[in-house]
Amino acid sequence: QVQLVESGGGLVQAGGSLRLSCAASGRTFSSYGMGWFRQAPGKERTCVASISWTGGSTYYADSVKGRFTISRDNAKNTVYLEMHNLKPEDTAVYYCAAGSIPFAVVVPTTPRHFGSWGQGTQVTVSS
Repeated sequence: QVQLVESGGGLVQAGGSLRLSCAASGRTFSSYGMGWFRQAPGKERTCVASISWTGGSTYYADSVKGRFTISRDNAKNTVYLEMHNLKPEDTAVYYCAAGSIPFAVVVPTTPRHFGSWGQGTQVTVSS
């Protein structure tokens, strides 16, 4: 089991930037893909970005391509989500998630591919 702790959320004006961090502990971080999901009130939780265990492959939802960047630092057991040109529709609780299969060939993108979740961090973008 892995423990995940997100940080970096907050209130920002439209067009602004934030960087989310997710610190992992409890198992070999570098062997698992990681992802960032978000959930707005009344909506389902969806993947905005994910990264393979090597860091060599990434996935982005169409709505964030060109604005968000996911990265990982295996030496620090941390995954990041850089968010730029934020829009009001990006407002949501953002969750970090750890893949459930080590050394997975495919970048995980759906909730069933992830076995551990953080508590979430609120991102609010004002217009």
